[in-house]
Amino acid sequence: MMLSKAKIKFIKSLQLKKYRKQEQCFVVQGAKSVHELLLSDFEIQFVLGTTEFLDAASLPKGLEIIAVQENELAGLSEFQTNDAALAVARMKPNTPVKIAPGEFALVLDDIRDPGNLGTIIRTADWFGISKIIASEETADIYNAKVISATMGSFVRVEMYYTALTDYLQSIKLPVYGAYLDGADVHTQAFHDGGFVVIGNESRGISPEIGQFITQKITIPQYGKAESLNAAIATAIICDNIRRPK
Repeated sequence: MMLSKAKIKFIKSLQLKKYRKQEQCFVVQGAKSVHELLLSDFEIQFVLGTTEFLDAASLPKGLEIIAVQENELAGLSEFQTNDAALAVARMKPNTPVKIAPGEFALVLDDIRDPGNLGTIIRTADWFGISKIIASEETADIYNAKVISATMGSFVRVEMYYTALTDYLQSIKLPVYGAYLDGADVHTQAFHDGGFVVIGNESRGISPEIGQFITQKITIPQYGKAESLNAAIATAIICDNIRRPK
């Protein structure tokens, strides 16, 4: 099947959040991410790929497949490094996530940078954390930069956008918050399950969310850097959550 002008226009329109929301579709770019998508339960609209990628991929029956050249992908992709595959899939409904007993979940208080969000999702997946509750101002998970930074982990981590103050009011599990003046994360005893709040890249956890924190935690500073990147801080905290008890 040939790549039509209508498909090209549709794919490029999904670079904008307005049209992603309108069409309820998003773009996945790159061999690794498209491969993960093909193995997931996302509803896939169609896949574009080089002959080499398509020959090696596990393609479901009935899926619309379009063979393209590398230069065609380069013209469609937001990333110069994408020379293998691109897919369009339907978004999943923004539904509340269920936290099982003994489970940890992340709470993102206004994480704005797409790269940070994508890395946080990938980090959560690495540490076996599959639920993220995000403020309505947090970056869009279906942003191409977010999807790319997850390296495929977006298919395994559920994300729910909501008003955090309303959500946290009903929480009975421990709520840990990353601060500069909390308990040392290396010695803090983490109970079986709870929520970990990660604050905005520049302002940290907002006062509105801070009222729900039951235990402040901190990553000790040994050098002179002013702060840690939000995604790196998340990784250090997740590592300590999984520390053998």
